[in-house]
Formats: sequence, structure tokens, C-alpha cells
Amino acid sequence: MNPRSDGRDGRPRETWSTYQRSIGDRSGLFAALARGWSPERALYPGSYLDLSPSTAIPSVTYVDTDRRAARFLTDRDAVRAELEGRALPGAGLEVEFLHADYTHELELSPSSFDLLISLYAGPVWEHCGRYLRPGGLLLANTSHGDASLAALDPRLELVAVVQHRAGRYRLDDEDLGGHLVPKRPEAADPETIRRSGRGIAYTRTAFGYLFRCG
Repeated sequence: MNPRSDGRDGRPRETWSTYQRSIGDRSGLFAALARGWSPERALYPGSYLDLSPSTAIPSVTYVDTDRRAARFLTDRDAVRAELEGRALPGAGLEVEFLHADYTHELELSPSSFDLLISLYAGPVWEHCGRYLRPGGLLLANTSHGDASLAALDPRLELVAVVQHRAGRYRLDDEDLGGHLVPKRPEAADPETIRRSGRGIAYTRTAFGYLFRCG
């Protein structure tokens, strides 16, 4: 798909298609998650231009402070064009965007989402966990320490790990006890993780982790 001009300096407007050149296509991740868990409403703080959840989930609310994200994700025609032929049946029906800082209170109802997404965006769980319903899911990776903080939170239970190999994603719910085991036990300290902004090194690695909120 050819990126559209933003109409001001003639340069191509950044879209999900252009963003995929740097991060890859995560659609397979959300297709696998949808097959196993069927979330209806997802919240994606720090999304930037990553539209991949809407290829598999009916309703997704994206949150970012970046003006390029705001420009793209509020352009209904551009979003529709990007999802055409790529969304699973019933997915992508609602795409909402909040131009906001997720570390501040958002204009969202508490306990109103089935899935909270934290990928390379910072401490999403600690700031946005209130918007996840009981029994809802948190998808997080160890970037900025979010999965490591989630692993230490007694309200959350690990229910699957995300494996990513050769461009394909798989959710594995077996032998979970072997995951999230720190190489250095003393590193499993929430305050240390918050100060460093880095995740713990584990004895077994994974792309991401899926937790269920109790």
C-alpha cells in the first residue's frame, strides 16, 4: 500500500504499513490470542502506529501522545484501507484513539476492557490496570520491566507465554512453571525494576507473557 501524503510538506504520511518495516507484522500474535481467548474489547496504551490488534479483535482503543499516531488512527478511511483484506471476520469493527498520556487518568470506565496490551511502552500495567475487568488479560513483554512487574503482582496469574520464531507467533500454556524464573533471584524486586526501567533476565526467554487478572 502506498502511504498517503499528509498534505503539508508532501512527505508520505506514516501508517501501520510503514511502521511494520521496523517492527514486523504482529497480526499473527493477535490472531493466536483471539483463537485461544476471544477478547472483545482491548486497550493498547503506547500503541504508536501498531494497528495489528484490530486485525483480530472487534473493538480496540489505542492511546498515544505522538501526533503521527493521532493523525493516522483518527483517519477512518486510512484505517479502513489498512485493515481491508487483513482483518479476521468480526474484527476491526471499532477503532478508537485517545491522544493522551496513559500515565495520567484516562477518560475510560474502570473494568471495561477484556485485554490490556503492553508492548515496548513502559509501565502500562501499573497505570492502566484499573481499566481491565476481573478475569481480563494482560499481554506484556519485559521491555521497560512491565512483564517483570506483572509477574510479581499477586493479582495476576500467568496463563500463557508468547513464542516468536521465524516470523510466526504461538501461545504456549504448558510447563508455565519453568518461565519467569529470574537468573538472579535478588533482581525480582519491584522497586529495583521501576528504578531501572528494565525487565528481569529469566532462565527461559519468551517474546511476551499473558496474565489473567484475578
